[in-house]
Amino acid sequence: MGRTSRLLLATLLTLSACGGSAISDEVVPVTTGGTSITEPSGDSPVIEWSSCGESVDCGTLLVPYDYDKPDIGSFTLRLSRHNATKPDQRIGALLVNPGGPGSAGQFLAQYADQIYGQELLDRFDIIGWDPRGTGESTPFIDCVDSYDSDPPSDVTPETEAERLALIAEAQDFADACQENSGEILPYVSTEASATDIDTIRRALGEEQISYFGFSYGSELGATWATMFPSTVRAAVLDGASALNQSRLEDSLTQIRGFEATFQNFLDRCSSDRSCAFHSDGKSAEAYDALAAEIDANPVFVEAGRTPVTLGVLETAVAQAMYDEASWFVLERGLDDLRNGDGKKILQLNDDYFQRMPDGSYPNLLEAFTSILCLDDPGETSVDEVDANVPLYEEAAPRLGPGSARGYICALWPVRSSGRIEITGKGAGPIVVIGTTGDAATPLEASQRTADLLEEGHLIVVVANQHTGYNVNDCVNDAVHAYLVDLETPSEGLRCK
Repeated sequence: MGRTSRLLLATLLTLSACGGSAISDEVVPVTTGGTSITEPSGDSPVIEWSSCGESVDCGTLLVPYDYDKPDIGSFTLRLSRHNATKPDQRIGALLVNPGGPGSAGQFLAQYADQIYGQELLDRFDIIGWDPRGTGESTPFIDCVDSYDSDPPSDVTPETEAERLALIAEAQDFADACQENSGEILPYVSTEASATDIDTIRRALGEEQISYFGFSYGSELGATWATMFPSTVRAAVLDGASALNQSRLEDSLTQIRGFEATFQNFLDRCSSDRSCAFHSDGKSAEAYDALAAEIDANPVFVEAGRTPVTLGVLETAVAQAMYDEASWFVLERGLDDLRNGDGKKILQLNDDYFQRMPDGSYPNLLEAFTSILCLDDPGETSVDEVDANVPLYEEAAPRLGPGSARGYICALWPVRSSGRIEITGKGAGPIVVIGTTGDAATPLEASQRTADLLEEGHLIVVVANQHTGYNVNDCVNDAVHAYLVDLETPSEGLRCK
């Protein structure tokens, strides 16, 4: 089954991977911050770990589709654990999540020694898991097999026929998700995954756990901390998205972030003669001309692949904006593209969608869309999507028009479950990391998150990339001191 990756562009850019357990029917209501939550009780869930690498264990855990109706079905979560290298000094469990939504998270534990500082490796069992519906957890969301299609769609439709083609593609995708994964689509919300975190805690036999979430992992962690505050030992939210906003507000915040970071890229390229896309100091004008040309005349790269359209180009730009280290690749890709060679731009596009060498794709994007639409679909009709297009054009004149027509959630087959109001009330100090040049979760979003949490503490990292951990010793030292010794960072800490 094939379809164009472009139908997801608006959704993606405007947000932007052995044993079981028994859970009884009995539930105990817990109230936190005015929200009624149900916490499973009775028989404790069990994870039976087995070794799967040096210092690493793998396991599975059963969690119900619906904690209020545990008999209707179960997910089998896949987990990995990197054991504390100094067990006699072990503090406890540190759960880690890479974001998405929809990213598989086992790798964060499997490769923990390449990601986290020694202080954390020594003192914590670092546990990553593939959230419900994602990665190797089963059943997982599976809608389509390929993101390639020909002819390409136009993300900035100029005719009614082009607009209707975009809507039809979105409808086809939603229908495919319903056909292939309809049984589980109502049960993959952020709130349900946050409850899974508590089930993992209970399975570990821990009264409290620590948490380290990146990007959307910040929203997941903040939801868990609000729902189960007494179980929170510590929590770090890196690259925090703006919480308690509408989907539209989230989308406009993010597209402004991508636009601002891309403008920084173009300004730097214009001022640096060594930049391959220098264009006599007029990189912005050269990009606009190139984008218009590609919109009119897509560049074909290889048989069977989606050509480089405006949608592919903007996805490549978005991929490069996640990390300044990719700017060099983008500038050369843009130079090649204006000379008729789209290979580098298509590769950046493929990196964004995590295309494998054999042409296959993980289920990240299907899970991403399913979770996003279930939490908050935003516009609930095609007409409402179209009515908001001018807001995107105003927020981001260069990237906004191609990101405005996110029809999928408006056509989603499952009614939204909603999102709880996040407060962090009673969870104690929570550390939030925001990065000055973060396109996907702009600094203003992280600042908002720190402000709305009852005890939020913001660390600002000066860098052009998404998330701030491992940028420098300043932020790492502050994070380690907090997670290990519960020492909160100094007010106004800025790490350069």
